[in-house]
Amino acid sequence: RRARRPGALPPPYPNGWYRLLDSAQLPRGAVRGLALLGEQLAAFRTQDGQAHVVDAYCPHLGANLAAGGRVVGNCIQCPFHGWQFRGEDGKCTSIPYAEKVPDFARVRTWPSCEVNGMLLVWYHCEGVEPTWAVPEQREIATQEWVFRGQTEHLVDAHIQEIPENAADTAHLSFLHGPAILGGSDLRYTRSKLWDFMKHVWKAEWQPEPQPNEHCSRLLVQHTATVFGVHISLMDLMVSARQVGPGLVFLIFEHAFLGHGIILQTVTPLEPLLQNVVHKIYYQKNIPAIIPKFILKAECIQFERDITIWNNKQYLPKPLLVREDSSIQKHRRWYAQFYSEKSTRVPVQKEGLDW
Repeated sequence: RRARRPGALPPPYPNGWYRLLDSAQLPRGAVRGLALLGEQLAAFRTQDGQAHVVDAYCPHLGANLAAGGRVVGNCIQCPFHGWQFRGEDGKCTSIPYAEKVPDFARVRTWPSCEVNGMLLVWYHCEGVEPTWAVPEQREIATQEWVFRGQTEHLVDAHIQEIPENAADTAHLSFLHGPAILGGSDLRYTRSKLWDFMKHVWKAEWQPEPQPNEHCSRLLVQHTATVFGVHISLMDLMVSARQVGPGLVFLIFEHAFLGHGIILQTVTPLEPLLQNVVHKIYYQKNIPAIIPKFILKAECIQFERDITIWNNKQYLPKPLLVREDSSIQKHRRWYAQFYSEKSTRVPVQKEGLDW
């Protein structure tokens, strides 16, 4: 990453909801420290099952609440002096050695929610409260669709590069056309060995109208040919709904193999480092091998993109042809997640100044 010139980047942390961790990773009474979005956070779950997210550093003398802190009632207790902070509003409720707790003693709290088996946090550079809610996937809530596995990747790129792929339909046939059997190493995907099989993609990207202007949709029709013959068993309809900057709902529909969803979450850990998780939920009456195969195929295709992202430069003024018009449309749509006060990455000067 250091050797690469990143280009003139948009702000690294767009406003929106981001996955912190899976709900199962935060049992009752647990405290977890997390570094993301340029912040250090502490997530904890009270004994009544409520999850809270607060700034990790105690305002008293700066101890990290997640490094040895523990849950006491509905509060998180600092490991240094035992100060206790309430999860709902961050107010200090107890100082073991003080007669009176000052009214202004509090730790910053972060809006959070638990949806689709994940704990998410709301980030806004100006501290604005959430302007939209994370949609719940009904089939996950009712357990019609069950969890069948997940993948996790670190991507060395600006967060905007990842969803922009949805609008870049031209790359689908070139990068994702070669058979998945060719793997994810771009030197070998076009190997003559797998030339008999091709993936054919038809895709269309559109932003959604109000009140869901923070959402966009990509409709993808996938077909496959073997020795030029269409194999109907491989026909797949995918509806990818981008919700804000960091969440994607990929719904699969297959004539024989049923329905399911991949939840994609993108969380910026640093300006040019994204944590991307794919979780697949599928109809429980379908053998687990089917969704596992779909997730594996998705993983191979995603890793082809990662090779591009890890090494590319973000161009604020790319050289586009008429057929690339949806890329500019996507950039105009995505710009809504930045504010006047959004943090910007300092431009690095060439030279040996430390």
